[in-house]
Amino acid sequence: MNTTKKLQAVLFDVDGTLADTEQDDHRIAFNAAFKQYDLDWDWDVDLYGDLLQVTGGKERIRHYIEKYVPALLDKSDLAEWIAGLHKTKTKYFESLMEAGNIPLRPGVARLIRELRHEKVKLAIATTTTMENVTALLKSTLGEESIGWFDIIGAGDIVPSKKPAPDIYHWVLTQLSLPAHQCIAIEDSENGLKSALAASLPTLITVSGYTRSQNFSGATTVVSDLGEPTQPFKLISGSNPENGWINYQVLNKLVSHAA
Repeated sequence: MNTTKKLQAVLFDVDGTLADTEQDDHRIAFNAAFKQYDLDWDWDVDLYGDLLQVTGGKERIRHYIEKYVPALLDKSDLAEWIAGLHKTKTKYFESLMEAGNIPLRPGVARLIRELRHEKVKLAIATTTTMENVTALLKSTLGEESIGWFDIIGAGDIVPSKKPAPDIYHWVLTQLSLPAHQCIAIEDSENGLKSALAASLPTLITVSGYTRSQNFSGATTVVSDLGEPTQPFKLISGSNPENGWINYQVLNKLVSHAA
């Protein structure tokens, strides 16, 4: 069987995958929103790491309330209040993006450009909001980069967030492609579970908060996507012949997974 042109699309997660945004960006934005709402909540680095087990910002706030401020559960307009708080947080996050202080992770920009050159479809599958996605792309790759992605699946476009596979099923449907012709790139155990449940071969690039998570089932786990001058560190799985992830490596991973 000829597998030289097996890979048809790459589906990227965003937070922790395209950029390491959680600790010094999302967390900071949450705390700024809490301050604006006159809340004495402070999500420090360790607490936020625990809260990341819950995907979705609004869901994360509700989980925090259930665990640490249960009296708020009696608030009659709680869902609307959480939505407003999260919207304020998103505005702070967008401001951080606009300041241009958040770089893409090693190899991300290179790989995206290589895949475009190879005419491979690009997609995003994330639990973060569309506003956060576009802010990150604009600040790192330029405003035109939003149009590089054939499909962007973000936020509340599906009923259940990762680790449920809904967002990946939605993106695959929009792409009109079967899972075995695509690969997902993720950084977390929840993201991996989501992708695997949608039958997607999955490459993991671990991030600050996810290094100790369980990545059983991933095709390969690496420190990052790597660069010719900055090779990645292989953590587990298939060992690419060079020290950076490119079209040829992804094509081989998909072909072997089929």
